[in-house]
This record gives sequence, structure tokens and C-alpha cells, in this order.
Amino acid sequence: MHDDSEVAVLRLGHRPGRDDRMTTHVGLTARALGADRVLFPDNAGQSLETVTDITDRFGGPFEAELTGSPQGVINNWAGRVVHLTMYGERVQDVEADIRAAHATEGEPLLLVVGSEKVPFDVYEAADWNVGVTNQPHSEVAGLAVFLDRLFEGRELEREWDDADRQVIPKETGKRVEPTESESEREE
Repeated sequence: MHDDSEVAVLRLGHRPGRDDRMTTHVGLTARALGADRVLFPDNAGQSLETVTDITDRFGGPFEAELTGSPQGVINNWAGRVVHLTMYGERVQDVEADIRAAHATEGEPLLLVVGSEKVPFDVYEAADWNVGVTNQPHSEVAGLAVFLDRLFEGRELEREWDDADRQVIPKETGKRVEPTESESEREE
């Protein structure tokens, strides 16, 4: 979808029972809106399974994985780190700098999305602490807005490889069909 420089999303923290749906939606949003992969904490295996299943059915490329050390991922990231937080700089004030680092300079980006209280170390380790509005809101909404601004809408035209099915846009109703390659395999 974009240059060779990777965009990965790290879900920082996961409270089983409380965050299951939200953690899964972080992964699905990352996939749908142009990231290359998502890293979930070790205790978010169900989210990993769901995102992997969706990628298998609706196409990729996209990777989902578990990590036992989210802070280690941040500390060892070979690129720039963007922490999405309502306490950060306004997205509209820093998006051009972040886009330039990624697209022009080829820096891989790690987008950190919290769940519970984020340790101060994350704020210090980030190259940018970015607020998509400085009001309380969903981390999934913040991730979606940020990715759309990073890719300037290009992610909405993405082609999906190895999809078994596709959603057919309609004014009303739902329509999901096998892809051409899937229908040819069935013949």
C-alpha cells in the first residue's frame, strides 16, 4: 500500500474481560487502514486469532503477533515511535513532520496505543506524543484518524491480496461475495 517503510501498531496493555473487544478493534483498524502489522500483549490471544482469521478471509498482507515485552518493542524499535494519547501534541500540528519522517526519510513507524494507564516511560520514549483531539475518546478512533492522516486517504483505495471474499459496496443492505480467485478455485 505504501513505501517499504513499515507501519506497526503496538497495543500497550490488555485487561482480559474488559478490553477484549477494544483490543481486537485496534488490530482490525490497523489492518483496514494501512498498517503492516499489529503487536498484541501476550494475554490477548483471542484478538490475535480474530485478526488473523479476518486477514485470511478478507486478504492482506497484514501480520498479527503477540509480544511478552511491549516496552521492549518500544525500546528496541528501529525507527520512530508515535504514542497516540489525548495528552499529546495536536495531530494537525505534527502530522506533516511524521509523514515526512515515514514517507520521505523511510523511517519505520511504531504507533503505540494504550489501554490502561500508560507508564511515563512511554511518553519519554516516543518521538511524538500525538493527540487526536485533546478530549477523552476511544483509542480505536484515535488510531483510525491518525492512519487516515498519515496516508492522506490512500489507504481507502487499497487492493487486498489473497482474499477469499470481498464486501461489495451498496447503498443499503449487505453483500459479501467470494473473490474471483476464490470462485475459480471452486470450479
